[in-house]
Amino acid sequence: MTAKTVVAFDLYGTLLSTESIAKQLEKRCDNAKAQSISALWRRYQLEYTWRLNSMGKPHFQSSRRYEDFSKVTRNSLLHALADNNEQLSDDHIEHLMQAYNDLSTFSDVNPALAQIAADPSIQAVIFSNGTKTMLSNSVLRSKDLSPHASVFQDIVTVDEVQQYKPSKASYEHLAKQTGQDPLQMSKLWLISGNPFDIVGARATGMQAIWVDRVGAGWKDAVAPDLQPTAIVHDLKHIVKEINRHQI
Repeated sequence: MTAKTVVAFDLYGTLLSTESIAKQLEKRCDNAKAQSISALWRRYQLEYTWRLNSMGKPHFQSSRRYEDFSKVTRNSLLHALADNNEQLSDDHIEHLMQAYNDLSTFSDVNPALAQIAADPSIQAVIFSNGTKTMLSNSVLRSKDLSPHASVFQDIVTVDEVQQYKPSKASYEHLAKQTGQDPLQMSKLWLISGNPFDIVGARATGMQAIWVDRVGAGWKDAVAPDLQPTAIVHDLKHIVKEINRHQI
């Protein structure tokens, strides 16, 4: 039997649009402020994960410096609100947190997942910074994504290793969870709309497809030698690119 190709989909910013949270914020403040808070929320959410990774483990503690993604998401929201001199009640903040369970998908997601479901050679999984609860809620309860939940054979979270992407340990954890050899990372594929995720995966030897929906072109120069295996503007092209680059 031919081994399946493991294809790991990032969730936030790849399948689910975090920009859709601005619609919820518009119920509490004007459009311009809602857009500002939404953008800063996402920026701080990612920045906090990288800062936690960098701080590592104090020598006198047995556990790493780590906060799960739910706490990171809440704390970064509070930071974004403070930057905009905006205050929300605890109930409103909880409502925004719950909105993360029902983010909208990008328009190309559902057709692409239908294509993946029809391809028996692909083993699709979700691979995200989110907690298991957050990811399960998003995949199983989101009105946009839940109809395609059966496409994914597993949900892999960095929560289990307490190191966020783009740490090497997070991608090696993906390999182990999907039954792959961490010494043969080139057999694994990552699909992500986040350049930092692409670079992190490529640094471990994984294949990675960057989803460039706005056609901005690759600009990330943190490590110029680490380029995406392929770039697509629409998720419907990923199967073709995987087949074209199979090794």
